[in-house]
Amino acid sequence: MLFAVSMTFIDQTIVAIAAPDIVHELGLSTSGMQWVVNAYLLALAAFFALGGRLADLVGARRVVIAGTLIFVISSVLCGCVPEGDVAQPWLIVFRATQGLGAALLFPAALAVVVAVFPVERRGRALALFFGLSGALTAVGPLLGGWLTAWTWRAIFWVNVPVALVALALTLVARIADRPRRESLDVPGAVLVAIGMGLSVLGFQQAWSWGWDSAATWVCVAGGLAVLVGFVRYERRVTHPLVNLRVFRDPAFTADVAVLFFAMLAFVPLFFFASVYAQVSLSASPNQAALFLLYFFAGFALASQWGGRILDRRGARPALKLGALLGAVGFALWAGRTTDLSMHDQWPYAALAGAGIGFILAPASTDAVNRAIGASYGEVTGITQTVRNYAASVGLAVYGTILTHVTKDNVVATLRSRGLAQGEAEDVARQVTEAVTGSGDTRVPEGGGAAGAAMRDAMAAVRMDFAEANQWVFYGMAIALGLAFLCALRHPGSRVETAPSSPQGIRPEVPAR
Repeated sequence: MLFAVSMTFIDQTIVAIAAPDIVHELGLSTSGMQWVVNAYLLALAAFFALGGRLADLVGARRVVIAGTLIFVISSVLCGCVPEGDVAQPWLIVFRATQGLGAALLFPAALAVVVAVFPVERRGRALALFFGLSGALTAVGPLLGGWLTAWTWRAIFWVNVPVALVALALTLVARIADRPRRESLDVPGAVLVAIGMGLSVLGFQQAWSWGWDSAATWVCVAGGLAVLVGFVRYERRVTHPLVNLRVFRDPAFTADVAVLFFAMLAFVPLFFFASVYAQVSLSASPNQAALFLLYFFAGFALASQWGGRILDRRGARPALKLGALLGAVGFALWAGRTTDLSMHDQWPYAALAGAGIGFILAPASTDAVNRAIGASYGEVTGITQTVRNYAASVGLAVYGTILTHVTKDNVVATLRSRGLAQGEAEDVARQVTEAVTGSGDTRVPEGGGAAGAAMRDAMAAVRMDFAEANQWVFYGMAIALGLAFLCALRHPGSRVETAPSSPQGIRPEVPAR
């Protein structure tokens, strides 16, 4: 299962490094490249709930195999994209089908891991699962930089040998399928896909469309309205896509809320820290990937420790400790971003990573342990949907902050060097588009008076971008602070297997 899901995590970040080469060779527009990245994340958000439910109805092993095949075939087709006018729609379509494969694969794989480990050992098992999968997300940029030096198409083809190993191991493991004889809630699946897709699209495009755009709010508000309709519909269905009764458990609700606020920081960090390292610290893409390893050093250690705390004392202590460490770590890290020294920031990056590490596995595992009727696939679908939704919101909100603060800072810098307001705004717009559009982190210099002023002000512009990133990192600290408040609402009860409990329903017992 680790081999299977490794592809899905690597592909969340690997494409960003190759973006400039893809744009140059295929002649894609900036908006087109954004859609290549966003199509994968959109499909993930839209179909996670469906993947979790199918794992329950059809059997997790079958869904893992189907998801892996869809993912790897889509990967091959992405790498074989022809040049010309068809290139852009080709890449967007098959990146979306990649996301569909990942949305089927991940909750089913997680359901397999949950099913084969008893509750008392599940914390450590899923700590390894989430710890390794999270580390692979950081490997994406490093692997992408190395493969792109050969050809950017290799970032998609590398999934083929991984998928073959995953399929072979899945067959050798002889995983037992236990399908449930219930009907699939097709209308519910359509509603949640439309609602999640529309609202996530609105959050993603708010960065480029702007928050004052009618299209942004039509997507966000329309998507949320559809999700409200989905909730009302699910309450009336005999076999719903998502069993909303699980939210009656205050511990489950607290777990999901903590995950939401933690993911506002976790996934967006990959983009913002990488771009900050390349623009403000003048790091290469590979050096930027290594910069992220400071974060994952803390993350990997804490995720294992958090799993042990869950097994022994329940989720509440790990969630409180993780949220507190994360809030302090991100706040301290924000204060040092203007030092422009990569190595001086490692203690704060590691502390922030440790905070997320203490949260991710315990919150996800505790939520899954509270599945109704042992519907592990269904509950993992819920938690993963929440995580991806939070990531989209975080990227949109922090991206807007970064864009506006960077632009205002650069305009002020250029104005102080004698450039007219109009010219300063034009150059500032180029800078923000360079680092938030196609993924090209080289700051444009141009020619004439504006180019001369830009070359003269380059060091100040890098500082301007670092100051803008301070706001982003402080925002992440605030998100972890909100996660801490949610962790306080966790009742602290533990879940243990009772031999006489029917259908795998587990009673709560007081924390030791």
